[in-house]
Amino acid sequence: MATTNDLKNGMTLNLEGQLWNVVEFQHVKPGKGGAFVRTTLKNILTGKVVDKTFNAGVKVDTANVDKRAMTYLYKEGEDYVFMDAETYDQIYVPEATVGDAANYMLENTEAVVALHDLTPLYVELPASVELVVKHTDPGLQGDRSTGGTKPAELETGATISVPLFVNTGDKLKVDTRDGRYISRAN
Repeated sequence: MATTNDLKNGMTLNLEGQLWNVVEFQHVKPGKGGAFVRTTLKNILTGKVVDKTFNAGVKVDTANVDKRAMTYLYKEGEDYVFMDAETYDQIYVPEATVGDAANYMLENTEAVVALHDLTPLYVELPASVELVVKHTDPGLQGDRSTGGTKPAELETGATISVPLFVNTGDKLKVDTRDGRYISRAN
């Protein structure tokens, strides 16, 4: 248990049986009346963002979320198998929990897995990863109808937009948050 005065960005709260991350908070002390805390909360499982106001000093239930460095090993059925880097324990993370991160994960990719009571909540990849282009059509000189980009299929099976000069077999740096092409990898 903590009070609303202890809130920090990134803190996880257990409100009405659901887990919420504090995205932003602001202590407000109006000239008249009691102080309060205005927060922006994001539901960990659904991603829904809501604004919630608490009276100052009210107790809120904090959730213990354990973020562990893990290595993605392989996919088994509908689950992804991760290994804890310290204990070598393996955990199975459902496909729905991994979400879009699966588009940028190869075997032996390092990731951070957030756990609450040994239940995986989400998977966090590094900001960018390096992946090889499995297939892309050759870019034609003068083809600017698409803004100078073309689709490229990566070795993970994901398709992203890349500049016309990218060829099959090139190694690219890709942003894992939105799937944007960043640059060619050295």
